Amino acid sequence: MKLCIHNATVLNGISEMSDCAVLVDGDKIVDIFSEARFLQKSFGDNVLLLDAHGAYVAPGLIDTHIHGFKGHGTDVCTTEGILQMSADLAQYGVTAFTPTMYPAPEQAMIDSIKAIVQAMGKETGAKIMGIHLEGPFISPHKLGAQRPETVKEVDTDLMERLWEASEGHIVNMTVAPELKGMRRLALLCIEKGIVLQAGHTDASYSNMVEGMQAGIFHATHFFNAMSQMHHRNPGAVGAVLIHAEMTCEVIADGIHIHPDLFKLLQKDKTSDKLVLVTDALSPTEVWADKPLFANGEEVVFKGGCFHRKADDVIAGSALTMIRGVKNLVAYGFPPCDAIKCAAANPARIMHFQKKGMLVPGYDSDIIIFDKDFDLKFVMVNGVVVKNMI
Repeated sequence: MKLCIHNATVLNGISEMSDCAVLVDGDKIVDIFSEARFLQKSFGDNVLLLDAHGAYVAPGLIDTHIHGFKGHGTDVCTTEGILQMSADLAQYGVTAFTPTMYPAPEQAMIDSIKAIVQAMGKETGAKIMGIHLEGPFISPHKLGAQRPETVKEVDTDLMERLWEASEGHIVNMTVAPELKGMRRLALLCIEKGIVLQAGHTDASYSNMVEGMQAGIFHATHFFNAMSQMHHRNPGAVGAVLIHAEMTCEVIADGIHIHPDLFKLLQKDKTSDKLVLVTDALSPTEVWADKPLFANGEEVVFKGGCFHRKADDVIAGSALTMIRGVKNLVAYGFPPCDAIKCAAANPARIMHFQKKGMLVPGYDSDIIIFDKDFDLKFVMVNGVVVKNMI
């Protein structure tokens, strides 16, 4: 299908451009040009024209850390559930994602990995880019909501088995840099093209520097479940802030990170180094009057996120990506920078080719939302999955 979206404010992942048009041919973006040029063009009957009425047109959102959505996820992982998660996420503007797995016994992890792989290529919504392993090689001292019995010492043979089960589709992996044998694991993962993230870590500052030397340059849900900054030992938080090479995930729900800390991040990391994620759990956007579960434990929604019922520990987020974009703007980010954090940056850091920007030759993953951040239109690889214009 050929489509021209015009009368738009384009957030292309680099900058903001007013009074513009985006031309799409099937699954590729063909051109972006001014509204003045649009008015001079003759498209004929073979191009569908869509008036955006001045709304924002942006690349589809990319979530690289999400456990579940609308009752489906990786904690009770089935191929059908992951495909439903894909369809549901697209209705919220997410056009690509990496289902994120909790640590679990080996066979359970392998079964879940295989279920996700079997879903790839069958999506009707957001594209499954691969798998994010949040563990099992993480610190028992920074578990967050992870179950202690599932955490393991570094085991490269286990990593090889997980990789084999994934058929090469593990995209990113959260690890604790301080663990014994981590350098050997890091080198193995980098050889396979896996992006390593420091998270659920009690690393000292020197541990973090050693991790960077082994190729760990990204951080999982920054500030959360990691060693905090001290003036004698900057820890994991300090290392991310000090070293410009480090990029980091941020959960912009106003709970996992205080809104005013985003002012610091804008100065210290700049928008190029931040990746908006949801870390959403399976009960996200499920508003049923019944017990809710995530990672095998009952959770309750209160104060804007999920807490483990047993001990009130924060279990994860109920954020959506479009709401995260809205929050970033409320925290002082220009809309173009907020979209950069939600699309261009994750695509670049995870090496997703031709995704995350509205640029000629890139995949036609496109969303349209108004000034109130209400989604009006979603296209995934040339297929319209939501149209309220």
